[in-house]
Amino acid sequence: MKAVGYLQPGPLGASDSLSDIELPRPSVEGSNCRDLLVEVQAVSVNPVDTKLRAGAAPVEIDYKVLGYDAVGIVREVGANATLFQPGDEVWYAGAIDRAGSNSEFHVVDERIVGHKPRSISAADAAALPLTGITAWELLFDRLQIPLAGSGPSGTLLIVGAAGGVGSILIQLARQLTDMKVLATASRPETQAWTHALGAHEVIDHHQPMRAQIAEKQLPPVSHVISLTQTDRHLEQLVDILAPQGKLALIDDPGPIDVRLLKRKSLSLHWELMFTRSLYQTSDMQEQHKLLNKLASLVDQGVIRTTARQHLGKINAANLLEAHRLLESGTTIGKIVLEGF
Repeated sequence: MKAVGYLQPGPLGASDSLSDIELPRPSVEGSNCRDLLVEVQAVSVNPVDTKLRAGAAPVEIDYKVLGYDAVGIVREVGANATLFQPGDEVWYAGAIDRAGSNSEFHVVDERIVGHKPRSISAADAAALPLTGITAWELLFDRLQIPLAGSGPSGTLLIVGAAGGVGSILIQLARQLTDMKVLATASRPETQAWTHALGAHEVIDHHQPMRAQIAEKQLPPVSHVISLTQTDRHLEQLVDILAPQGKLALIDDPGPIDVRLLKRKSLSLHWELMFTRSLYQTSDMQEQHKLLNKLASLVDQGVIRTTARQHLGKINAANLLEAHRLLESGTTIGKIVLEGF
């Protein structure tokens, strides 16, 4: 089967940073297997792909294949699989400790797979699984923000809101909760994008944030989700947060002084959407349920795709361009690729 992978991690400038390769078609095996074999139709690219390409060496096979977001058709089901049948259209974000989805066929545990939305294309759907899971878990598992009409509201500040996670996070927070949604974006085009997705207000994270919040006469910030450069913004975020507020993050900051949170009794929350699959947690199947809920919201027109750039077929040249765009730090929404 066709795939895209590498033998050695390294920078984009390396001649073999990503290559078009041929690999054996995988299959689902084992009496207790809950795996699916999926024929991949479309994928999207995430910052995790660029980080691993730069630093993660292959472990069990000669080539390391990246890719997590995927949409495709189930071709085989494991002996113990119960949630899907061959022919089902599915979407998922994969597992960080298994081979990735940048291949014609891909094996994935059914407990982290959902039924694809019926109302949008494979490419548009591929933009949503990883960021959708991340955003959902941030809001409802980590920060435990109440659903609309079921608890107290507050103000949620999303730092770096125009990227993949922020683009779905704004929509989920606006549509499913009573939170006042405050987004940060620094360019006219990113500010327009976050407004269009539903942010009540937008401020520039390159300027002092407290003054901008005061100027807009916004209520106290009860929750902050920092998606990028947390180490750069931490002191401001602590200053902005109301006493007993909550701070969540997903990035990989440099050393941060958590003692800054003590005076206000602030709580700190980390989110990694791969945790459930990596540790085979008892609630791993919650991601299957979550993706089905997200698909329903898409089909109802409540949530829209965050796909912004379609780079063509799934091959090394187009994936390298996707990595280059992501590493520029200027992308809006998600980058998708489709077909081999």
